[in-house]
Amino acid sequence: MTAPEIEILLVEDSPEDRELTIRALKKNNLANRILAVGDGAEALDFLFARGQYANRNPNQLPKVVLLDLKLPKVDGPEVLRQIRTNPNTRLVPVVMLTSSREEPDIARCYELGANSYLVKPVGFEPFVKAVSEAGLYWLLLNEPPR
Repeated sequence: MTAPEIEILLVEDSPEDRELTIRALKKNNLANRILAVGDGAEALDFLFARGQYANRNPNQLPKVVLLDLKLPKVDGPEVLRQIRTNPNTRLVPVVMLTSSREEPDIARCYELGANSYLVKPVGFEPFVKAVSEAGLYWLLLNEPPR
């Protein structure tokens, strides 16, 4: 039996933000195939099928990566850089989902190839709305290259 296809890779170190994001996606039935990891190193292991994910098919990529900026082990910009420099993952949409509104952070992420940069809204309802709309767009409306 093959593992279910992951549609969303959520890379978030805050357990609270991770749970909120999953709840927001579930609210719109978008969390059926989500993998949540707590650091950049695990995200890279998943994407490149190494470490605990070595038996995973590396060609089965998520439809979107929701990536926090400040992460333990490997930070968000470095994860993004590695995604974009690898021929197998370079076209995977990456949405930065972070609390930073700092212009240098925003500019750096776009320079590294982020598809979108979303600042996490304060408050449950605005957060749910922002994550839900992003999920709907990237999973249902966006046409990725094949």
